[in-house]
Amino acid sequence: MVVKRSGLREPFDRSKVILGLRSATKNRPVTEAQLDALSQEVEDAVRESGTEPTTQQVGLAVLERLSSLDDVAYLRFASVYKGFEDADDFQREVGLLTKTTAPKQPGALAASDDAHERPPAGGPGAAD
Repeated sequence: MVVKRSGLREPFDRSKVILGLRSATKNRPVTEAQLDALSQEVEDAVRESGTEPTTQQVGLAVLERLSSLDDVAYLRFASVYKGFEDADDFQREVGLLTKTTAPKQPGALAASDDAHERPPAGGPGAAD
C-alpha cells in the first residue's frame, strides 16, 4: 500500500512509476529495460521499507535512481514532481544535481585548457 497526499491508501502500482519515467525519458537515450530495472528497484525499496510509504517517498526513490541514469530525464521528472514554477527552480535543481555528480578527474580539465590557450600578447599575428 502507498499513502497518497490526500491520506487515501492504494496498492503500489509499478505501471504508474513506469508511465512517469516514460514521460521523463521521452526522446532520451534510455531503454525500456532500463526503465523496467529502475521501476523494479523503486518497488523493491518501497516493499523493503517495512512501512506504508508515501507517494513522496516513492517520488524521491525515483529521483535518486533517475539522477544516475539521465540528467535531463531527472530534471523533467523533478519539474513535475516538485512543481517547478519558474526558471529559478530549474537552476536550483541543476545546482543540486551537479553537486551530486562525480567530480572530473584531476588533470582532465588542465589538458583541455592547454589546447585552447591564447598566444601571448605581442606574439605572431599581433597587430602593430
